[in-house]
Amino acid sequence: MIRVCKNDKESVFAIIRQGKLDAAALSTSNLVDEIILSMYKHGIFTCLENGICDKRAANTTVPFGIIWAAAIAAKMKVQTSLSDIPFALSDHRTLAELGYTLYDPDGVYSGLMREGSLRFLLGKYTWDELLNAYRLTVRDQIIPQLGIQPHIHILDCTPLEVNFKNSRYENSGIGVNKSGEHARGYSMLTMRGICGDSGIIEDFFVAPLGFADAKFGEIVLNATRVFHEGDILINDRGFLSRRTLNFVKNIHHVDTYLPLKRNMEAYKFAIQCAQEENCWGQHPNPKRPTQKIALVKNLGGLWKSDNPAEDVDINACVVWDTSTNQYFVFATTDLTKSAREIVKTYELRPEIEEDYRQLKDFWQIEDFKSTQYNVICFHIVCVLFGYLFFQLYTMLPEGAQFIGRSLPVILKSYTPRALGSIILYVGCCFGIFSLVEMMRIYAECNNTIKQKLEEVIGKL
Repeated sequence: MIRVCKNDKESVFAIIRQGKLDAAALSTSNLVDEIILSMYKHGIFTCLENGICDKRAANTTVPFGIIWAAAIAAKMKVQTSLSDIPFALSDHRTLAELGYTLYDPDGVYSGLMREGSLRFLLGKYTWDELLNAYRLTVRDQIIPQLGIQPHIHILDCTPLEVNFKNSRYENSGIGVNKSGEHARGYSMLTMRGICGDSGIIEDFFVAPLGFADAKFGEIVLNATRVFHEGDILINDRGFLSRRTLNFVKNIHHVDTYLPLKRNMEAYKFAIQCAQEENCWGQHPNPKRPTQKIALVKNLGGLWKSDNPAEDVDINACVVWDTSTNQYFVFATTDLTKSAREIVKTYELRPEIEEDYRQLKDFWQIEDFKSTQYNVICFHIVCVLFGYLFFQLYTMLPEGAQFIGRSLPVILKSYTPRALGSIILYVGCCFGIFSLVEMMRIYAECNNTIKQKLEEVIGKL
C-alpha cells in the first residue's frame, strides 16, 4: 500500500529520537531529474499549476504539479506510453524535493497513480484545452516568471505522421509529406523564439495533415499573442501570403523575413536589378565562399494583394551562387536593413529544423500510443514541455555547460553519481538528511535507537 508522505524534517528528527524509524533510502543523480528539480526551484511547476486547470476532486493527495512533472519526465526519458507516467519519477530525492514522496512498506513501488486514474483525468479535458495548456502557460506564466522575452520568432510547420492504413486516428488528415508521398497524420506549426544563443518553442498549433501551410499560417498569425512591437518574424516560403505579410506589419508592427518563389514577379525583377547594377558583396557566411549578395529596394509594387492600398513595401537581398549560377531572393518589410543583415537574419531559420529533427528522432513526438485525439494532444504537449524544460535548463546557470548540445548526446556521456544524503521515513513524514547530519543524529542517540538506525540504514 503506497503511503504519500510530506516533507517534515523536524518531526522526523523528533520521532527518531523516540526510537521510531520506518525506512530509509539513498539517491543517485539523474540528468532528467536534475532538470525537473531545476524547473521546480525556478517556479516552473507553480506556472503549470497556475496555467492549467486542475479538474480533479478536491480530496486528492498528489499535487497537480507532480502529475505534470511525472508526465513530462516520462517524455524526457523517452517513455511514450501513459502506463509509463506513474513510474517516471521514482527517485526518492527528486520526489522529496518536489515536496512529497512515496513510501511503500511492502517494498513494491506501484507508481504515483494508477494508469486508469490518469486516463480518467485526461477524459475531463478536451483536446483544445490541452493544446491551450501549453501556449497559455508558456506565454502568460513561464516567460514572465523567468524574465525572458524573445524578439525574433521563426515560424515553420512539420508533419506528424501515423499509420497511413489506420483511419481511426481522430482528426487526422491525408496530405503529401516532404518526400512527396501520401501520408496520414497531423501538421504541427510551431513558433520558435530566439533567446540569446538558444531558443524555445513559445507557441504551437495542430491541424489535420493536408491543411494548406499558407492558410494555416494565416490563421496562426492572426491568433498568436507572442509578438511585441519591433519584433522579427522569419517565415518559410510555404507561408507566402501578401495579406498575412501586411497584417503582421500593419497590425503587429513586426517585420517579416521570407524567401520569394521563382515564379513571382518580385523575384524576377530583383534578380534583373541586381544583375544590371552589378554591385555584389561577399556572402557573410564563410561557409558560402562562392555566393555573392546585393540589395534591391522597393519591390512591394510587384507583389500585390486584393487591397493594394494596404500593401507594405519590401526590400530584398539577392544571393548569387557563382558556382552554379543560381539565384535566391530573401525579402523583408524592414526597409532599413542591408543585404548582409537580411541574409544573416534569415539564416537563423534552420534552427527550427533542428528542433523538428530532435523532436522526431529522439523525443519520439510521433509515437502515438492511442488514436484518441485528446490523448494524442496530451502526448504532444508533454513532449513539447519536456523539450522546453531542457532548453530552459541550458539557459540557467546550473545547465549552462550544456548549451548548444542536445539532450540525447548529453545522456550518452552522463555518469550518475551517489548523492550525499539519506531520506528517512517515519509514519506519513519524511526528511532529507546529509551524511554529516546522520552522524550527529547517530552520536546523540542511545544504544537502542542506534541499533534501530543500523538495522534500517544497513539495508540500503
